Amino acid sequence: MIEIELIVRYAETDRMGVAHHSNYFVWFEAARTELIKKVGICYSQIENELGVYLPLISCSCDFKRACFYEDKIIVSASVNNLTPTRIKFYYEVKRDGVLCAIGFTEHAFVDKNFKPINLQKKNKDLFLNFEKLWAEDKL
Repeated sequence: MIEIELIVRYAETDRMGVAHHSNYFVWFEAARTELIKKVGICYSQIENELGVYLPLISCSCDFKRACFYEDKIIVSASVNNLTPTRIKFYYEVKRDGVLCAIGFTEHAFVDKNFKPINLQKKNKDLFLNFEKLWAEDKL
């Protein structure tokens, strides 16, 4: 699991100062990007050097409490499930330790032509690194 700290920006809020729902997925992506760095590689290297892409195939966010302009929030990301063809990430957004939102994104492993791949066969090292993250998060 990884946690990042963000401040809700004015541009992320509506007229009432409430964070717009679409921003939660941007925050999820920021946390997911940092989580992937834990395996020693960044998203751009996975795509450009390894030829592996992770398009979004499913997502969800459940809102528990509102986040407001200038709130300091903590966004956590962890691996929720992993197969040779897919990876699912789980997220939490908290403000002052209070749960504001939970969500997930599920991604397929594909090549540059968007053809599904078996990551365990195409790049066993990357798959094993994702597997380590998943095992860490199951503890």
